[in-house]
Amino acid sequence: MAQHTDLGLTDVSASRGEDLCVARVPIFQDLPRSQQEDIARVARPAHFAAGELVSGPAQSAPTLLVVHTGAAKVSRTDADGHEQVLRVLRPGQFTGETSLISGQPADHLITALEPTRMCTFRYADFREVIERHPSIALKMLQSVTERLTQTERRLASAISSDVSARLAGYLLSLPSTAGPNGPEVRLPMAKKDVASLLDTTPESLSRQLRSLRDSGVVVPGSGRNLVIRDVDVLLELSPAGSDTER
Repeated sequence: MAQHTDLGLTDVSASRGEDLCVARVPIFQDLPRSQQEDIARVARPAHFAAGELVSGPAQSAPTLLVVHTGAAKVSRTDADGHEQVLRVLRPGQFTGETSLISGQPADHLITALEPTRMCTFRYADFREVIERHPSIALKMLQSVTERLTQTERRLASAISSDVSARLAGYLLSLPSTAGPNGPEVRLPMAKKDVASLLDTTPESLSRQLRSLRDSGVVVPGSGRNLVIRDVDVLLELSPAGSDTER
């Protein structure tokens, strides 16, 4: 279960050099430190284990959730009980802004993909934050607009490109670390969830991954890690590369 602590203590230590959760969030980053600390005082930290449900439709209180460390997936369940993964939240990213604006609970599920720390804001508390710092509302609107743009691109890609192109684009979008054999990325969730995010089946995703491995474009790393041996091939396969060729 989630473990909650006193953020006041967290803030005191943060002022001595530790990272404030809100300081990692784009909508708060440009604020002076004093204002960030003011916002952090109304945030409630929460810790979640890998696989733990962070939030769901049954949880009625509208809440803004900000990832501090770790990762979480946002998904919905259709009428037939099938899960559709919408996106993955990484440090500095947030969800729940719609419920904060409307005052209504969100209709999606949020599940921790690994041990994850979050800052959470209740509806009433965050409304007060916006009243004190109105520039946050504009930055939040900009962030939501960017997310909608990404969603439109993803839908267009699902319609106009094949699974190999969508997979290539997805691998290129993942955070990477430099390695002796090429950049290394980590699939943040199980293959069935990656397949759901890419609007395909787990079987089709596995075939495309196997094809990339057999051709030497990627090689397996430890766990869910993949080493990209040929970035140029992925660029050519990705929807952006296909658009360039046309």
